[in-house]
Formats: sequence, C-alpha cells, structure tokens
Amino acid sequence: MSRTKRWLLIYLPAAIVLCIYFLYAQNNSIVVTTYKVASAKLPDGFDSYRIVQLSDLQSKEFGKEQRPLIRKVDKLDPDVIVFTGDLVDQVHYDGEASFKLMEGLVKIAPVYFVRGNHEQASREYEELEERLLALGIHIMKNAHEDIPLGDGVIRLIGVDDPTYNRQGDGDADKMNAHLAEALADADGSYPFTVLLSHRTELFPVYAENGIDLSLTGHAHGGQIRIPFKGGVFSPGQGMWPEWTEGMHEIGDSAMIVNRGLGNSSFPLRLFNQPEIVVVELTAETAA
Repeated sequence: MSRTKRWLLIYLPAAIVLCIYFLYAQNNSIVVTTYKVASAKLPDGFDSYRIVQLSDLQSKEFGKEQRPLIRKVDKLDPDVIVFTGDLVDQVHYDGEASFKLMEGLVKIAPVYFVRGNHEQASREYEELEERLLALGIHIMKNAHEDIPLGDGVIRLIGVDDPTYNRQGDGDADKMNAHLAEALADADGSYPFTVLLSHRTELFPVYAENGIDLSLTGHAHGGQIRIPFKGGVFSPGQGMWPEWTEGMHEIGDSAMIVNRGLGNSSFPLRLFNQPEIVVVELTAETAA
C-alpha cells in the first residue's frame, strides 16, 4: 500500500475519530473541582460542611434523565446543593431536561437556586419555576436564609441576575439594590456569608458589600481555553476575561467561579470540560 493510500485509508480516518472523541469528551466529561475554605467567622462546633455548586446547565442533557450527572453529585455527599443560574437556555430551551436534573438533586440534599439571565429572557421559564417550587427547590429572589452550622449559622444569600432589575442604572447599582433587598430583614448579626449570584464580573460589588464567599457562574470558563493563557471570551467581560474559573480574592472577600455544564450561543467547549464545584467549609486552625 502506498503512503498516500495509507494516509487516506488509515491515518486520516483515525485522526477524525480521535478528534470527534476529544470534542465529545471536552463537552460531556464532567470534572469535579474542590476548594477548602476556612475562616475565623465560621462558627465553632463543626468539622466540615460541604456545598456542591452547579451552574449554567443551559438545558443540556447528560444521559437519560440526567442520571450520570445526578449520580456524580450524589457521590460527593453534599450537605447542600446550590445552582447559580442559567438552568435553562432561552434559544434551545428544554424545560424537561432542566426539571429532571433538579428533581434528582432535591432527593440528595436541600437545593438553593438563583435565576440567571437566561431564566429572565425565556418566556417558558415561569411554568418551570412553578414546578421547581413544587419540588421544594429554594428559589432565592433577593433573599437570605441563615443555615444552622455547628454552634452557630452561616448566612446564605441569593440574588437575581441584574436583568431582572428594570431600573435605568448600571449592573453594579442594580446588584447593590438586590443585595440591599436580600438583607433588608437581616437580624443585625454578621455571620459568615455565602452569596449565590450568577454574575462573575460583579465581584468588586460583592467585595464592597462585605460578602465572605461568592459562588458565581455565567463566564462558561471562557468557553474556549488556551493552555497557559486562560479563557478567550466571557459575557460581561469580553475578550481575555479576568475571571473565568477558580478562586479569586479581593481583600477579605473570595469568589469561586464555576465553569458551568452546558453551552449557549457558542456550541463547543475546548480545554474547558463541564465542571462541578465542591466547597468544603472547615474550621480555621490556629496559626
């Protein structure tokens, strides 16, 4: 067999199959990233508290009735599950795929959800929200809840995406208004605060409001990641965005960015596998 025929009949088809497998794995093989967070503000009397964060499903399906994804979350043994927006996608909306995931998650642990820009933009989401509430999902619409932990509590705050705010000011002002509404009836104490917010690019606002830990999404990991360089594009941050994944700090405030699970206007991820984030709150050890 000539070299040309060998390339055409063996090497080229093999390369095409490998590329297809690589792209499939990049968009369907879910990775788990764990962060340990310790703070002097966390109450005494507990060993660890595990928060599993999901984000940006965008109506994507992971197997029949989302079972592979649900099993993966179950194995992580969460104390609480949080979802930081864009459960649905306004363009290729699939309410049933989104519902099946939440239906499975609520059987594992309490689920807290904040709405993203795609929930706001979808005309079909309202019906899904009623079904989620019937499941027992906690939909945090500019609200907070103090969750018992050890000898005290942590304060879980959930805010709507700025697109829900119809005021004529900018996103930072809208978010300040949402945070003020969420804490309007707080009791005046200052426990460790965990903020659920869809928007990553508003981290400075969260820090200015004294949030201890913000869990966000929206950036999709930069969609395509260039090794050693980072994400290429993020809504709200543009090209070569600053915050696309991982943990970041401004002063005493930290933010964890979840790369998300699905895709939206751009259909593929590259060097950017779907992600589940695990946050382990642990007692601060003495120096």
